[in-house]
Amino acid sequence: MPVLNAMTIDVEDYFHVSAFASVVSPAEWSRLDSRVTDSTEKVLGLLEQAGVHATFFVLGWVAERFPSLVRRISDDGHEIASHSFDHGLVYDKSAELFREDLRRAAGAIRDACGVQVRGYRAPSYSITERSMWALDVLAEEGYDYDSSIYPIHHDRYGVPTWTRHIHAMERGSRTMWELPGSTVRHFGVNLPVGGGGYFRLLPYGWTKRGIRRLNDVEGQPAVFYLHPWELDPGQPRLNVGLATRIRHYHNLAKTEGRLRELLKDFRFGPVRDVLRLQAAAEQPSDNAR
Repeated sequence: MPVLNAMTIDVEDYFHVSAFASVVSPAEWSRLDSRVTDSTEKVLGLLEQAGVHATFFVLGWVAERFPSLVRRISDDGHEIASHSFDHGLVYDKSAELFREDLRRAAGAIRDACGVQVRGYRAPSYSITERSMWALDVLAEEGYDYDSSIYPIHHDRYGVPTWTRHIHAMERGSRTMWELPGSTVRHFGVNLPVGGGGYFRLLPYGWTKRGIRRLNDVEGQPAVFYLHPWELDPGQPRLNVGLATRIRHYHNLAKTEGRLRELLKDFRFGPVRDVLRLQAAAEQPSDNAR
């Protein structure tokens, strides 16, 4: 049977992205035209057509304002996890502010759909070498897994020396899973194939070949991620710099078609199912005991 890859969706609005923080403050969010419900509904429809369940990392701000959307995601059988409350970068917070944000997000999600979250993904993969303490806070708060570390070089995030594949790690007295952003290794360098901007900006063949290599050559699942706003070419254009405009707006009109292809080309499921298979694979067989 083909490898089961993790399909993950970061539920946030177009104006929440970290690169827009200099032009849109959190105080302005409630006054902007929200498009998160419609764009997430589009993602849900594509997943339903493909018969795929995913993990939705929900921003607490979204859960608080659009609880019916979060209930819809949960009622459709998808896994709900946390994407923080305010989309603030972890390495810009203290440990206590991070803990407060975790609890506020978990409470908003629980109030929206009755789910106690067990998974977390930091905004903009902002658990880096200077914020590794966040993993200990997550363990103390009872989280089972994290997906906040990208083992690449990047101007805003990344831990290039981090383990590339899904793995269990000990944090204090608790074992927690880490699901790094997916990469392939060429000439001693980790190259990203895990979705998001890399899925939009680069040809689809790059992602397809990368996941195929992970599955067929390395025998490992990919961790793929996407934002609902990436399927919304009609979103308002904000006055940002050239690099940010390219990263955020380029190829928005192509994302939906590419996602349809991806869902046909590979086997996907939520994080909970991928980790269940991972844990089973790491158990010693009867013959090895």
